[in-house]
Amino acid sequence: MRLTFCGAAGTVTGSKYLLERGNRRFLVDCGLFQGVKELRLKNWAEPPFDPSHLDGVLLTHAHIDHSGYLPVLVKRGFRGTIYATRATRDLCNLLLPDAGRLQEEEAGHANRHGYSKHRPALALFTEEDAKAALRLFRAVDLKKPMAIKGLGSVEFIPAGHILGAASIVVDDDGVRTLFSGDLGQSNDELMKPPECVDHADYVLIESTYGNRVHTPVPAAQHLADVVNRTSERGGVVVVPSFCVGRAQEIMLHLSRLKRIGQIPDVPVFLNSPMAADTTDIYRQHHSQHRLSEEECHAMCTVAEVVSSVEESKALNRRTGPMVIIAGSGMATGGRVTHHIQQFAPDARNTILFVGYQAAGTRGAAMVGGAQSVKMHGVQVPIRAEIARIEGLSAHADSNELVEWLKGLKRPPRKVLVTHGEPEAAAALAARIRETLGFHVEVPKEADQVELV
Repeated sequence: MRLTFCGAAGTVTGSKYLLERGNRRFLVDCGLFQGVKELRLKNWAEPPFDPSHLDGVLLTHAHIDHSGYLPVLVKRGFRGTIYATRATRDLCNLLLPDAGRLQEEEAGHANRHGYSKHRPALALFTEEDAKAALRLFRAVDLKKPMAIKGLGSVEFIPAGHILGAASIVVDDDGVRTLFSGDLGQSNDELMKPPECVDHADYVLIESTYGNRVHTPVPAAQHLADVVNRTSERGGVVVVPSFCVGRAQEIMLHLSRLKRIGQIPDVPVFLNSPMAADTTDIYRQHHSQHRLSEEECHAMCTVAEVVSSVEESKALNRRTGPMVIIAGSGMATGGRVTHHIQQFAPDARNTILFVGYQAAGTRGAAMVGGAQSVKMHGVQVPIRAEIARIEGLSAHADSNELVEWLKGLKRPPRKVLVTHGEPEAAAALAARIRETLGFHVEVPKEADQVELV
């Protein structure tokens, strides 16, 4: 079997790994590229494979950098089967149509206001494209191997990270390849720790935090500090957040902090109906996370859900103190961009980042000290405090990635470090060699490996 790296090689987005055996072709993950323009343009280019000739997609989890290209794949002729856990399927039912709507809304906004270089600006994919992709999903059970024609035996292993996330083992005539997907932290507040398998011949491991160790200071204390000092200024805390996983964890912490009196009872707004719907999915898949029914309820009710565009606009006319949680997590699009445009110029306010910021995103620019960022065709001055809580990341850090690999009872033939910026991937590769003595490579995009 041949493996080709079609994304997430040299970058942390666009996960796509092509498996070929004879005339059978499968993708593991099918994500959008995000970040710098050079990466985003790859979403519009012809992919390095013919989507109409693909037999299937194995999906590790629902985040857009792993699932967001599926509607484009279908638009370009894919008619195979998309294999995913039940929770991943349920989350994609929310995420993919929403992403299509956002694409259409942003193209329409650009056309109305004339700030796009394209005439007219077009959506990469539509809500209808997303719905077409969803019709191809087949739900699979965790930790139950299944046979897929032309691929061999496939098993989805719990990976922590977010609801439904899985590592995937492909066993092709005794040659076992393990795709880590995105791995969660062992002490995550929401998710159970990731599991590993006892052996694999080839291992693809993510390296998002391959050169970093998460801060030992409790994330809840960081959050309380930010809310308290911003509230004392009479300001607004704007939290760009992924709607799946991160928004729920922020709400969980806020509910706990309010209950024990560590933050004032400021109003909290969740400007994402999808994030509210996601919380219901956490209730449905209770066995996959750590929360009790009571904690799920507290998490869900701490925030007022903002549904309509009119209600979203009305938030920008309110004054602080208050907390606004809205997508997207890297400020690349969505409703949070309008809140940043409104509140970032005021020094009383805080923009609080609670996850990884990929190179080239507005989030990365603000965390890096940018004095202004471009939003909706205008330069927005950044005078608000820019704060960051790394401990809330849903990704394992360098220590945890190495510990996960220690679950292998014998050395694999090769470890392939992917899904990380170059420095992070190189650092993790060096650490694996030094600590575990494994044969490690850091593949580039379009590199191929024969899995024999």
